[in-house]
Amino acid sequence: MYDYKIYSRLKKYAGAKKSFHIPGHKNKGEFSSVFKGAALDITELSYSDNLFDASGIIKAAQNDIAEILGAAKSYITTDGSSSGVYAMLYCAARHGNKIIVMRNSHKSVWNACKLFGLEPLIVQGAYTDGILMPPDCEIIEKLIANDSNIAGFLVTSPDYYGNIAPLEGYAEITKKYSRLLLVDEAHGAHLAFGDRKGYAGSYADMWVDGAHKTLPTLTQGAIINVNNEELIADAEEALNLFRTTSPSYPVMASVEYGVKYCVNNSKALSRAQAAVEQFINENRNIFPVRRTDDWTKLLIDFAPLGISPDIAAARLEKKGIFAEFSDGRFILFYLSPMTDLADLNVLKKKLLAVISNKKIKNTFTDKPAIPEADRSYSFQYALRKPFEYIALEEAEGRMCARSAGLNPPCIPVVVTGEIISAAAIKSLTTAKATFGLSDGQICVVKK
Repeated sequence: MYDYKIYSRLKKYAGAKKSFHIPGHKNKGEFSSVFKGAALDITELSYSDNLFDASGIIKAAQNDIAEILGAAKSYITTDGSSSGVYAMLYCAARHGNKIIVMRNSHKSVWNACKLFGLEPLIVQGAYTDGILMPPDCEIIEKLIANDSNIAGFLVTSPDYYGNIAPLEGYAEITKKYSRLLLVDEAHGAHLAFGDRKGYAGSYADMWVDGAHKTLPTLTQGAIINVNNEELIADAEEALNLFRTTSPSYPVMASVEYGVKYCVNNSKALSRAQAAVEQFINENRNIFPVRRTDDWTKLLIDFAPLGISPDIAAARLEKKGIFAEFSDGRFILFYLSPMTDLADLNVLKKKLLAVISNKKIKNTFTDKPAIPEADRSYSFQYALRKPFEYIALEEAEGRMCARSAGLNPPCIPVVVTGEIISAAAIKSLTTAKATFGLSDGQICVVKK
């Protein structure tokens, strides 16, 4: 059994002192009753260690996490997985000025390429049921073999839809050509436990786990992991640049808790997996479930039901069920080791009530696919050019100057340097939430 080092220390001193240090709430008055965990919200003190110069409980917690995850080094971050993506691409920029990235990479990947002067080489697989699959290994090898300026490959695995990339094959290629394999495993922290199938830590030089997404961890809690010891110095420099100097101690404690919970309560994970499998098997003739590589992503396909998933999701919310998102075809129910059969039985009951409603029958319409660019120019070239914002409906044929996309899942529809197509405009226009647009306008390179 692993002990919870950070939490135990915070709990020991909670309420046992007067606060003459930040934060300003001082754990007093109405604040302390509204925010029940306020006593654990402290700063760097003699007993609490310092994330930027860890020598006590934080160092011990990070060492335990590295041991559990099988990493040479593990670092807690309270800035979400994005700070880990920045750290990985900061390291990559020391090894080349190009990086292979997947089409459905998170917007932090594109932001990091902008910051570090990296040219992203975009790869993608085929679409299946409107969902983009990971690219074949042959595509990656062809690129790497013919360009010595490519630092490596940054892979998103698993993606928001539960697709796990062929990391073993990618690793063979990157090792063969002495390049880096970096993995954004923001949606897969749970893969370190159980059979570890598809776990990034088995293959990557460096990877980031979004602990808060699939482990019992507070939002923004994540872990940056390094296997390639040659990257440690650069990784630590990057973390000093990108992590906040005011990290949340409750979030740090919860990261350690989330990892160790899965070790200390290994049966919880297997019970959750079994509950999901039972739900799928028992309801296969009622709910069209799209099987994925990752059991925590429960995708219900509303196309066969003839029901708009947006309408269904809204009706579910009125019944107290809040899904991760609806993308126009699927509703994604995001699960974790904390999910149990009772939760899924409630979901079944509410889903049945929604899809049985005759008023929403025949409301399904095909969603616009995220288009592949007809033409594309250099990402860095487009960034350097003068730009302007124009109405989205007037942007067809113009070069995108700042990536714009869907949120969630925070992936671009059109990337900086690509020529904006009618299909891209339709995707952005019909999306419920976007990034990269400003009052319905998109940033383009000036003519």
